[in-house]
Amino acid sequence: MTEIIRTVADLRAKVRGWKAAGESIGVVPTMGALHEGHLSLARAARVECDRVIVTIFVNPKQFNNPEDLLKYPRTEEADAVLLATVPVDAIFAPSPEEVYPEGFGSVVSVSGVSEPLEGKMRPGHFDGVSTVVTKLFGMTLADRGYFGQKDWQQLQVVLKLVRDLNLPVTIVGCETIREADGLAMSSRNVRLTAEGRAKAPVFYAAITAAATDIRAGLPDRMAIREAAEAMRGAGFDRVEYIELRDAETLIPSDDPTRPRRMLAAAWLDGVRLIDNIPV
Repeated sequence: MTEIIRTVADLRAKVRGWKAAGESIGVVPTMGALHEGHLSLARAARVECDRVIVTIFVNPKQFNNPEDLLKYPRTEEADAVLLATVPVDAIFAPSPEEVYPEGFGSVVSVSGVSEPLEGKMRPGHFDGVSTVVTKLFGMTLADRGYFGQKDWQQLQVVLKLVRDLNLPVTIVGCETIREADGLAMSSRNVRLTAEGRAKAPVFYAAITAAATDIRAGLPDRMAIREAAEAMRGAGFDRVEYIELRDAETLIPSDDPTRPRRMLAAAWLDGVRLIDNIPV
């Protein structure tokens, strides 16, 4: 079984030995409830780094809804079994008190790219992400950090964080891993009912069709409206947003000469799903 480390002191002792041997370290930050998407990040790190650390920490500072924090699945034992198949060198699974000890009062905030879309819908969320990611980089002394493209805005926030603060970490964005029917893998998918799960692939299909239509010359707004109508027609509770944005800055973009990203969020079965694709 992969070693599970609980304290920063024990982690640092382990890492110091690796660093002394000249070994490179990759970190995969997660909140647990692991699936094939997370494992793909760990495998990418395994290929590129001498040592791989996967962190499992349900970060209370990135939940703006206390009920969501309580509901978030905690499956450490099963996660450890999965990670042993990669394999990884260590699992860092600290307590909230270890990460945020008494008197902790610092916040890392990334302006601009964190503000629209998820930042607007989930106030404070990206401050929580930026703060914990900065701490995890410091705790693990990682050379490379691995993040999934499914959380595209989060990836851009982390990239900007590292650039702005001159952190000595290379950020690697890895492709979204999807189910056979196109649904992006997510820890939240297990909360869908069988009926909801059957409807869920319409999400990816709708935004893919919209992106195809935009590339073919259909006006952006018309293509996006048709995607939203397709999702509502399939039985989604609510389409929160479907937006075409500059891939790096996330400002609204009608410039097809720059990389663009279509980002979307919608509710199905009381579960909030997000996805994105290049346009």
